[in-house]
Amino acid sequence: MNRILFVCHGNICRSVTAEFVFKDLAARAGVAHLFEVDSAATSREEIGNPIYPMALRTLEAHGIHGAQHAARQVTYEDYQYYDHLILMDRENLSGIRRIIPDDPQGKISLLLDHTDATDRSHHGRDVADPWYTRDFAAAWEDITVGCRALLQKMTV
Repeated sequence: MNRILFVCHGNICRSVTAEFVFKDLAARAGVAHLFEVDSAATSREEIGNPIYPMALRTLEAHGIHGAQHAARQVTYEDYQYYDHLILMDRENLSGIRRIIPDDPQGKISLLLDHTDATDRSHHGRDVADPWYTRDFAAAWEDITVGCRALLQKMTV
């Protein structure tokens, strides 16, 4: 079983979207049983809040319904439990370092670093942050491309 924790700043937009997109992709591929997937935040400001309405509408527009969620903050224990902590952007790297100062097991990575290096439009970039841009379509594209690449890597 691969345990994956998607992480962003508040856990109400990008990381929770990645959680449900990855679960959906894994289910459609018939490999959901190989994964345990959750999401969390580096900050505390949204703890307990549901998915941001625009993020929920974006999920539903793509056929992912019934996404129940309450934002939570990542913990040091999460590092011990999860095999992969997948962050949405470089700012999240600094945020997670306040909670998990070291990564001796190499569990922490950026989502779009899992895309093929020849994909110049995604590889090595941060996932677009719709909280600031209000561009949920750009975030959706980044997240789905990243989740597909991650799923492919983990099921080869």
